Amino acid sequence: MKSCVISFSGRKEGTCSAIARILTGALSGRGGVKYFDFSAFRVTPCGQCGYECFQERTRCPYFGDPVFSIYDAIVGSDLSYFIVPNYCDYPCANFFIFNERSQCFFQHHPELLERYERAAKKFIVVSNTGRDNFTTAFQYHTGDAPPEALFLSARSFGRVSIAGDLMGAPEAREAVLRFIDAQEVHL
Repeated sequence: MKSCVISFSGRKEGTCSAIARILTGALSGRGGVKYFDFSAFRVTPCGQCGYECFQERTRCPYFGDPVFSIYDAIVGSDLSYFIVPNYCDYPCANFFIFNERSQCFFQHHPELLERYERAAKKFIVVSNTGRDNFTTAFQYHTGDAPPEALFLSARSFGRVSIAGDLMGAPEAREAVLRFIDAQEVHL
């Protein structure tokens, strides 16, 4: 089974990175795993261009950055995990940049969009607040299927979010490992 793990956090060694290590470790024995870490590369949001992608996606001035490789990996995977931190009760900016750059990836390629929507995805959210805004944001990535998500609140495990030590709680680690094997965990 091919898997893809994407951490959208801008922090290099925070909770999302620790979750990614747990996922990639557990999934590596089950087949190939591709890991993408937004803290390790620079991704440019849409804008400051002439909408060249509307004519041909390879004309996007940012075509060479990692976003297209991530979308390719998701489309080519059996299951992808999105690790998304919560900033101000919404997914982080990196997640929204990834969303808006999809326009170029799928432009004039409806078959890619169909494959992307059919690709299995699970979401792990590091959040001490609500779920509603995440449900809406994730729905774009799952088509008609409800998003499967695990919400991890540092507070509920006796941790402090900014400390980045959530995965130091054995119960939090177990929740992530159970989520890997869960058939359905809906919001």
